[in-house]
Amino acid sequence: MSKVRARLRKTPLGLAIVIGFFVLGLIGPWVAPYDPLAIDLLHEYEPPSWTHLLGTGDNGIDILSALLHGARLAAIVGVVVVGVSVLIGTLLGTWAGYAGRLTDHAITGIADLVQAFPAIVLNIAVLALVARPGLTHLIAALAVNGWVLYARLARAETLTLREREFVEAARALGIPTHEVLLRHVIPNLLGPLVIQATTGLGVVILAESTLSFLGLGPGKAVSWGALLDQGTSVLLRFPHVALFSGGAIALSVLGFNLTGDWLRDRLDPRFR
Repeated sequence: MSKVRARLRKTPLGLAIVIGFFVLGLIGPWVAPYDPLAIDLLHEYEPPSWTHLLGTGDNGIDILSALLHGARLAAIVGVVVVGVSVLIGTLLGTWAGYAGRLTDHAITGIADLVQAFPAIVLNIAVLALVARPGLTHLIAALAVNGWVLYARLARAETLTLREREFVEAARALGIPTHEVLLRHVIPNLLGPLVIQATTGLGVVILAESTLSFLGLGPGKAVSWGALLDQGTSVLLRFPHVALFSGGAIALSVLGFNLTGDWLRDRLDPRFR
């Protein structure tokens, strides 16, 4: 198994999956053959055919169209949540690692407090505060604890970088702290952060699908998790619904994980 994983890491297979995911997320709704919310009770739970390439689901919805629209939702949520989490986590983490003392203790304590709650429980608790959760609420719920991992990574790297010669030279020259962080510390964090963010995209997609599976998705938006929820109730009679939706989730997460490993092999000298 380890040999297979090592071989996959050396090939851009994950990168191809990720590119395909974002392409489908971008053009998917335009090339979808049907309206994913259109009701056709006469063709409910039909197996794959030339009319419906991946079959139909509850109320006769076309599964292929639902998957293409769901790819856009997953891409938007993943990119925005990871972007916000990286921004907040990097700023807080570098500040904590560079300033040290009370600032470090305060930010680390907040991170420990957030991480003390199970991630999915905290996400559900945030969404439970809203009567009708929308896309913005879903993004906020996932970003509430998403920044912690990036903050810890940034802090750990900053603790090492602040003792490096070029940072000490910048301080000796009287360069303001914010300029030292922006010009000398944060640029040296980009490699580890990009690797972590790539893997984090898969985690966010899985979390969004989980919340949608539990009925906490963004309103009427089509989601892979909601489609998987439909398929579980008819799994033994019509397995194609859960198979295609679950397969889309699994393949996307696998692609981001492999891409993260692939980037680490090329950006981190320790793994070359």
